Amino acid sequence: MISPQNLALFDLDHTLLPLDSDYQWADFLARTGRIGDPIEAQRRNDELMDRYNAGNLSAEESAAFMLGLIAHQPREVLMEWQQAFMQEVILPALLPQALKLVQQHMNQGDLCAIVTATNEFVTTPIAKAFGFEHLIATVPEIQDGVYTGRIDGVASYQAGKIVRVDQWLHELGLKRDQFEKIWFYSDSPNDLPLMEVVSDPIATNPSDRLRQTAQERNWKIIDLFEDLLDAKS
Repeated sequence: MISPQNLALFDLDHTLLPLDSDYQWADFLARTGRIGDPIEAQRRNDELMDRYNAGNLSAEESAAFMLGLIAHQPREVLMEWQQAFMQEVILPALLPQALKLVQQHMNQGDLCAIVTATNEFVTTPIAKAFGFEHLIATVPEIQDGVYTGRIDGVASYQAGKIVRVDQWLHELGLKRDQFEKIWFYSDSPNDLPLMEVVSDPIATNPSDRLRQTAQERNWKIIDLFEDLLDAKS
């Protein structure tokens, strides 16, 4: 097999999707009555999202809530939830401009992967819908065939994304320094650790904080969903 010359990495939420799949998953389960107290679940979900956006949410705190939603649930129940979530929330959010961006890199022969903090259970079908073969996501621990509510290994979050990318490349017999170019598309300052070690960081639909950082560092900025913002204004 010929090793690819370039690597294209993509954050998922608010980067390739115009929403946060982690937040929307918890919201979906709460408002459809699939988990405990809907009001409390939505309050906690909003609290965690605010802290994530502020950059002061730990992976462990997020997992305690998000992975707790699927802990000890029967597999057939989870599959029904996942399918309904994909149909109602995710598939309508797969927009042409994001699909085109991913396809451009794939057509160039770049090695492509999603690198997201959102857990594998939620993101595996999303990655497939975009056409990705490779997904680097936070791995939920499984014991005796059920999710425990804990993280398995290093969370794919902040500096943990570097660790997880390097582990993934090692499994493929590759290293970061052998690529001519590495793109990383992200919207969030939480991803600055990985953005700072690639050749081509691209602020994508960036938050105000990341946009300012990108402007200061002369990083490329793209707004895939600008038309959606215009429609809301």
